[in-house]
Amino acid sequence: MALLQSQSRLPGIGCSSSIVLARARVQQCLAAASHSRAPLLRANGGRRSTTGLPTSSSSSFKAGNAISLSRRRIRDLRVVAEAATAGAAKVVTPASSGGVSVSDVLWPSAGAFLAMAVLGKMDQMVAFKGVSLTIAPLGAVCCVLFSAPGSPAAKKYNMFVAQIGCAAFGVLALSLFGPGWLARGAALSASIAFMTITGASHPPAASLPLLFIDGPKFHNLQLWYALFPGAAGCIVLCLIQEVVLYLKKNFKF
Repeated sequence: MALLQSQSRLPGIGCSSSIVLARARVQQCLAAASHSRAPLLRANGGRRSTTGLPTSSSSSFKAGNAISLSRRRIRDLRVVAEAATAGAAKVVTPASSGGVSVSDVLWPSAGAFLAMAVLGKMDQMVAFKGVSLTIAPLGAVCCVLFSAPGSPAAKKYNMFVAQIGCAAFGVLALSLFGPGWLARGAALSASIAFMTITGASHPPAASLPLLFIDGPKFHNLQLWYALFPGAAGCIVLCLIQEVVLYLKKNFKF
C-alpha cells in the first residue's frame, strides 16, 4: 500500500522513471519470495527421501502449505505491481475548459460596473461630509469577489477582519508618528503581521492604512475609518456578488 500511495502522489511529468522504480521494487520482492522457498524444503532437518520430498507426512504437509502461501504471496505482489505501474503511468493533465464563456466574462464585468454605480450614488449622499465610498481598495475587492469568488481573499471572514484591522492600524500609526514614511511603514508592517496572525489574508486591505495616512479628507473620521469606507463598502460589494454568482450559475451562454 505504501508503494501505491507514493506512486499516486507523483505528478504526470517523470512518470517513466516512477514505472522503472516500481518494476525494480517488484522484481526485488519476487526474488525474495522465491528465495524463501528453499528453507521450506529443509523443514525436516534437511533429510530428503530418494524422491526429493520430506520423509515424514507431517513435514510434507507443512512444507506444502508454506509453498502455497509463498505462491499466493507472489501472486499478490504481481497484482500490486500491475496496479502500481498503471497508477504511475497515468499522466495528470489539466482539463481542457474549451475557453472562457461569454457569460463568465460578462457577469463579473457587469457586477463591477454596478458596484461602481451604486457606490457613486452613495457618494452623492455623503458628499456633504467630504468623504467618499469610491476608494481604490474597493476596486481590488471587486476583482476578487467577482472574478475569483473561491479564493481565500474572497472569504467574508478574511475580508472584513482584514479591512477593519488594517484601517485601524492606519489611524493608530498616524496618531503616533504623524504623516510620513515612518507612519506608512509601521502601518503596513503591522497590517501584514495582523493578517498573518489572524489568518485573514485579504491583500486589498493592506492599502487602507496608506490611504488614510495620505488622505487628509479621511483624518476627521478617526477610528470610524475602521468601518467606513472600507468595511461599509465591502457590505455593498458582497450583496452585488450574490447577484453576480446567481447570474453566472443560472444564465450561461
